[in-house]
Amino acid sequence: MTERVETVVLDSEGLSAWVAQDRKVLAMLRVFHDMGADLVVGANTIVEVSHARTNMSRLNWTLSRVKVEPVTEQAAKAAAELLKETGLHGHKYAIDATVAEVALRQPGPVALLTSDADDMTKLCGSRVRIVSL
Repeated sequence: MTERVETVVLDSEGLSAWVAQDRKVLAMLRVFHDMGADLVVGANTIVEVSHARTNMSRLNWTLSRVKVEPVTEQAAKAAAELLKETGLHGHKYAIDATVAEVALRQPGPVALLTSDADDMTKLCGSRVRIVSL
């Protein structure tokens, strides 16, 4: 990862892996931190990773180290447009589209840590570097 990255967006798998202290993800985040990259999550990603087994104190600690982007009406409409442009639809892609929209509005270059590289590549195109988890 020698290519400079200004912003790193984490999807639910990226955020969950960080909360779980996954070594691979922690190593990647260390590299991005050393580059001076900002870490970002969409507000609805918090909902997606929160469940009965989530270590909430660890999640809150992690969230204190990232910028949480809101999902506003304007953001939701832009995410819906991304779905329309790519031919994707339905609840399966709704949160992915909002994560992609968050990534697309960040200062670049942007990397997106995701377990869903195929769909995120469709949604973000070449404007976001997709990093598979």
